[in-house]
Amino acid sequence: MKLRPFRIVLVLVTSLIPLALLAILVFLARYSWPALTFNGWHFLTGHTWNLGNLYADPVEQRGVLAPVGANYGILVFIVGTLLTSAIALIIAIPISLGVAVFLAEGLRSRLRTPLSFVVEMLAAVPSVVYGLWGYAVLTPLVAHTLGPGLRSVLGFIPFFSGAVGSGYGLLAASIVLALMVVPIIAATVRDALAQVPSETKEAAYALGATHFEVVRRAMLPAVRGNIIGACILGLGRALGETMAVLMVSGGALNYFPGNIYSPVTTMASFIVSQLDSAMQDPTGMAVRSLAEIALILFIISVLTNIIARLLTGTSRNASAV
Repeated sequence: MKLRPFRIVLVLVTSLIPLALLAILVFLARYSWPALTFNGWHFLTGHTWNLGNLYADPVEQRGVLAPVGANYGILVFIVGTLLTSAIALIIAIPISLGVAVFLAEGLRSRLRTPLSFVVEMLAAVPSVVYGLWGYAVLTPLVAHTLGPGLRSVLGFIPFFSGAVGSGYGLLAASIVLALMVVPIIAATVRDALAQVPSETKEAAYALGATHFEVVRRAMLPAVRGNIIGACILGLGRALGETMAVLMVSGGALNYFPGNIYSPVTTMASFIVSQLDSAMQDPTGMAVRSLAEIALILFIISVLTNIIARLLTGTSRNASAV
């Protein structure tokens, strides 16, 4: 009986997060409902975003008021979001695993703590700082060195051929996202490797395994679930990143990227870049359509985390067997 108030407090506290998520979902759904009615499925399949004539009298379409000629399609932004996040993970995962293994097994204990602290501090750097670095340093590097180098080596692949352009685009945005994701994955995997029982490593050494084989065959499989979870955590950061991507992506509108150097726009960065223009719409349909983008991005993030939990659970069950 004495524990009942404590349990009630725990239930209330643990309920805050799901209730907050539910409140966000309900708010986005209610606020964007007129846009959902107006846009229909074309919102996901169309690739043209047009605010319409904001100076003419609005007309009623599908039961809601909207500017004449208004057309909202976000397939281009969905593709940009998925492409930048996927390429960022392709770049970040090998680097992150290498950093994690180096911190966990390749350093003496007196150096491990300060260098681990440095890696964790990189995750706390504001995204606008990464964006400014990308704007001042990375985009010229992509335009004059990295882009031409990739084209000369991998130009036989259509995705890596074509004009490099000014450096603002998919490649620059992906590299910036990768730099932001690396500390998150590396710190998480390093902590997991540090928790691997010493008996596991000693058993591998006893069988004649080298240090590299111990890491590859004993330690990394033991933390497979943690690695999957860390990668999905990094994916969630990449999907929702705004300012850094906005500063280096090139702000493409209404066309798909032709190669890895093409300008792109992600859903999160598009909401920020278009909010001021959308607020000029007297009907509010443009702002509500931006809220619909936020709703879709929210759903994608939630589904990503659910898939991560399922994959992590499957991986841990397989390891236990």
